[in-house]
Amino acid sequence: MSLSLIVNPFLRPPRTNGVSESSHLFCALYPAKHIRPEKLKVQASGNTLGTYFRVTTYEESRGGGVGCIIDGCPPRIPLSEADVQVELDRRRPGQSRLVSPRKETDTCQIYSGIAEGLTTGSPIMVHVPNTDQTAHDYSELSRAYRPSHADATYDFKYGVRAIQGGGRSSARETIARVAAGAVAKKILMKFSGTEVLAYVSQVHNVRLPEHLVDHESLNLDQVEESIVRCPNAEYAKKMIAAIDAVMARGESVGGVVSCMARNVPRGLGSPVFNKLEAELARAAMSLPASIGFEFGSGFAGTLMSGSEHNDEFYIDKRGRIRTRTNHSGGIQGGISNGEVLSMRIAFKPTPTIELKQHTVTRDKHETEILSHIRRDPCVAPRGVCTPILKSPLRERILLPLKWLLMHIVMGAYAAVPVVESMIALVLVDQIMAQYAQCELFPINTALQEPMGSLSSTLPTFPVEKVGCVADPSVGL
Repeated sequence: MSLSLIVNPFLRPPRTNGVSESSHLFCALYPAKHIRPEKLKVQASGNTLGTYFRVTTYEESRGGGVGCIIDGCPPRIPLSEADVQVELDRRRPGQSRLVSPRKETDTCQIYSGIAEGLTTGSPIMVHVPNTDQTAHDYSELSRAYRPSHADATYDFKYGVRAIQGGGRSSARETIARVAAGAVAKKILMKFSGTEVLAYVSQVHNVRLPEHLVDHESLNLDQVEESIVRCPNAEYAKKMIAAIDAVMARGESVGGVVSCMARNVPRGLGSPVFNKLEAELARAAMSLPASIGFEFGSGFAGTLMSGSEHNDEFYIDKRGRIRTRTNHSGGIQGGISNGEVLSMRIAFKPTPTIELKQHTVTRDKHETEILSHIRRDPCVAPRGVCTPILKSPLRERILLPLKWLLMHIVMGAYAAVPVVESMIALVLVDQIMAQYAQCELFPINTALQEPMGSLSSTLPTFPVEKVGCVADPSVGL
């Protein structure tokens, strides 16, 4: 078999005079008879998150449904569809006049990985069928790129795309993340009592002052009390008023979701490339419409001096090393220190608006798009929009469409449970990594704490002097 039949063209540099510049060197190093095609595969699909607790999502907005495959889940954990459904109901559209009007039940089904109400250790498949499918609604959108959507870039990358509902870039894909996150949350609570909680801290220019939220006592009921998921009643009203104001103008706004994690085990994360904040940022920035991530003091920390920003250590009443302040957000040197993890994720204004915008068609003709959306002030509104495409071929022709997306307001309300899920997925994966590397053998109790509520039964090294090296054969 010749080299040209084995090596995929996109794996090689551009050819010069019909011959690849690296072909001769490649042939010299790897004769054709020794090359196996499977060794040249490129793993670049980007649909899987995690190393030990691996989650792969699948399907698109207007297909048969969305879902996930969870691989690496520990066995013997009580889990049912009801456990997952609780989180999916928090994300489900149509809960108020401020969220997507799409009517979906989002009822999950678990097809594998569960036996007699317990996880078996095998892959868990969770599927949520689509019931509100209107694929024909998007037929005309295949001709014009929506500004700031992923329509154009998907074509640039793949040369083909699913136009219905935004395809793979649709926020409906986050159903799979929330389903997997429900499993991760249960593992965190059962293993170490770790709780992940998010809330809306900013809508447009209405920002909830950080000191008005107590991260030590905040609970889910306080967050869910408002339709904007802001735990402060005064600022929740201001946020709703800000949204109503932009809705009247046919505009959209962005916002910020703050997230915290309490009772996080110490030692999560690794130095250099796999720092915990880097892993959390990667997960958060993979969310639709996310445009920024801050950890701890964030950018505000640049306005502080070193003496103001440093988190000084002290010994608490239990004899544990703690920090008096938490500007570091619970992470130092890329490793969790046991304090509350604190982060903020910024979301851009939703790009679908009721104002005329310039765009181009798929066949490279300049045009305009304008969306008129009729909305009912009720719990589950269903908007109807009429884009007007103005082009040399279809001058002033109305193209009536049903556009059942989040039209006006930003996605922070639905984003709250999605953010929680992404953070929970990272923490479970990091706990598994920490356990595999640093708790495979008995720990150094003078410096380390055992992770989780179950770890108290594990053997530990009786180390009396800080800095000594324990005999790895002890306790085995």
